[in-house]
Amino acid sequence: MRVDVQDFGGRGFSDFFETFFGGPGQSFPDLEEMLRGGRGRPGPSRGDDLEYEVEVTLEEVMRGTRRTVNVGDVGPARKVEVKVPAGIRDGARLRVPGEGGSPEAGGGSRGDLYLRIRVRPHPEFARDGDDLQRAVRVPLTTAVLGGEVAVPTLDGPVGIKVPSGTPPGRVFRLRGHGLPRHEGSGRGDLLAQMAVALPDGLSKRERELFEELKQLGR
Repeated sequence: MRVDVQDFGGRGFSDFFETFFGGPGQSFPDLEEMLRGGRGRPGPSRGDDLEYEVEVTLEEVMRGTRRTVNVGDVGPARKVEVKVPAGIRDGARLRVPGEGGSPEAGGGSRGDLYLRIRVRPHPEFARDGDDLQRAVRVPLTTAVLGGEVAVPTLDGPVGIKVPSGTPPGRVFRLRGHGLPRHEGSGRGDLLAQMAVALPDGLSKRERELFEELKQLGR
């Protein structure tokens, strides 16, 4: 490595400081001003960061979506289209560089735009990370004798086999039927909890059959 050594011509150390910072009584430049690139001369101005809140549905979280935001800080509003990725979490913050507020003085750059995501509650599905949960009504005869049940998912109904003697509250895990993982690949699971539906408005014959089961100690 080559190192250049400057020769100050035999001058003293005090002469060295006078050369670079001036003689006695001269004020030194402000460090902050030096870092900004000049004495008393501010650097290029930057606009403010702006933040908006947008709401998405669980179906949009499933597939991803787009939102157009009207950004209006100075002058006419600008339309900024933002891609909302699949699997986005509630409360997540999306940053769009350079689409925020305009600088007060010319020659500067815009700030950044932030979107705060709010996921609208779903009437049938509850979310737990990348997994989904929901209750599934099962006829009493199916819970007792076994059979097939259609489980609603965000992709459409999926049939599952319910074994005989399935108790109320049992949870079946449908792998890969949850939400896309925002970080990584694949999808979460759907947890289907069995809710046994009791028969309503029994006919005379149905009541007789239940009476027989009662007499059998069932």
